[in-house]
Amino acid sequence: MANFTDGKYNLILNASIEVITEKGYDKTVISDITKKAGIAQGTFYLYFSSKKALIPAIADHLLTITFGKIKEKAQDKESFWEVLEVVIDETFNITDSYKEILVLCYSGLAFDHSMEKWEAIYSPYYDWFEDILLKANNHHEIIHDPHAKWTAKLLINLIENAAERFYIGLEQEEPLDVYKTRVFHFIKRSLREI
Repeated sequence: MANFTDGKYNLILNASIEVITEKGYDKTVISDITKKAGIAQGTFYLYFSSKKALIPAIADHLLTITFGKIKEKAQDKESFWEVLEVVIDETFNITDSYKEILVLCYSGLAFDHSMEKWEAIYSPYYDWFEDILLKANNHHEIIHDPHAKWTAKLLINLIENAAERFYIGLEQEEPLDVYKTRVFHFIKRSLREI
């Protein structure tokens, strides 16, 4: 049985991300990953049953990185709008850094896994942002009584979609800072009292 606290799991994930980014998923073989990770090929199979089994783990890993950075940078922010700027910036940063892997994760999870897997991966992030929205509501920064759970999911998905359209869909008619500002202002207009 694999020991997931021994560091090899993350070593395999990081090596997988590097190799798949470099070679593409179809051209990557397990031996490429194990060589990059500096482990025996049999060790890979203690953690993952196949190359396909990497996809949800990579998605979870990337979201954990993103969510960690967002929480760290947002912890000292006083207003909801400052937190929102952090969420937008970090979402765009991670999308830019891992665009090839994200496409793979989306297609792999959509094909091989249900929406329940996505919900499980995103649940801590959704819950955190829901709390942020509830605090903003209590401080009268946003419209009174939005459905926080639904709104948290909607906003996270909207921001991710905007970043993907910019970096993956190559909708780059405007500079990045203008594009992110448009996303911010759209959300701000949607959540402010009229």
